[in-house]
Amino acid sequence: MKRAAFAVLSLFAIGVAGLAAQAPARITPPRAASSVDRTAMWIGDRVAFTIDIVCPPGVDILLDDVAKEKLRVNGLDVLSSDASVTTDASEQTRHTLRYVLTTYRIDNPSPSIEPMSVRYYARRPGERLQDVAPAGDVQIPGAIVAFRSTLPENQPELVIRDGRTAPARRAFFTRASQIGIALVVLSVAPAAALAFSAVRRRTAGKPARRSARQAKHDQRATLERLRALDASSPEDRRRACDEIGTAVRGYVASHAHVPAAALTAAEIDALLSARGGRLPRETIVSLLTVVDEARYRPAGAPLSAEACRDAIASAEQVLAGR
Repeated sequence: MKRAAFAVLSLFAIGVAGLAAQAPARITPPRAASSVDRTAMWIGDRVAFTIDIVCPPGVDILLDDVAKEKLRVNGLDVLSSDASVTTDASEQTRHTLRYVLTTYRIDNPSPSIEPMSVRYYARRPGERLQDVAPAGDVQIPGAIVAFRSTLPENQPELVIRDGRTAPARRAFFTRASQIGIALVVLSVAPAAALAFSAVRRRTAGKPARRSARQAKHDQRATLERLRALDASSPEDRRRACDEIGTAVRGYVASHAHVPAAALTAAEIDALLSARGGRLPRETIVSLLTVVDEARYRPAGAPLSAEACRDAIASAEQVLAGR
């Protein structure tokens, strides 16, 4: 009888030990947080929604639950998403997921991101992922983004001032401001006198028509540079067209007083036609049209050498005033 009771107790102890061995240990759930990089947006603005999930050692999440397709939004469009995973020295795994959202609608004053549930599991050595049952789920907080402003639409008017008048200043401070203005005027006067004297000394003794002589000198230098241009290779002809366009536009700018350097041939034609004058408008417009078209031609169809030489000769006539 005693032996039978001992055997029953032994079997019961073995069964309890087996159940204790099979009972799963308590699993610490992951920590989850979410945030947005802005709390208000306009149409077309980008909003970054970031999720941080920190898993303790031996615990991980189902990445399928945080896919871009699983993110539920109201009044927003998901443009892109990216994810990164890091593991620190204590074997904690951090998942950082970033979703870029926007909106092109105006009928939703409060676009939002709904909370989402992510399943987690405890992986044991030798087990495959498809054989592991989820140990639970963790909730990811959602977010609301105000459209246009975070201020309430029907906010009552706030009184910023308390209604009290500013106290009167003492007589000393009233006079101090006047004295300060007088000192500023006195300090500016000598500086203005010195600047006027310096300008007068610098301009004294210079001939009145120095600018005209300088313009003629520059014109002669430009003519000599044009006569020295080479038209043998396509690159040389392209550079020649650049020189001709720059020189002719500078001549038009100095004689007609128009911003020719920033104008097309058609715009220069319209301005010269409206202003009149002695400039050979048709020759100038025709020449600029040829060189501008040659500058932007494809590399395989350059301006011919004969046409380039004709353009150089025409530019010499324009700059010489003939």
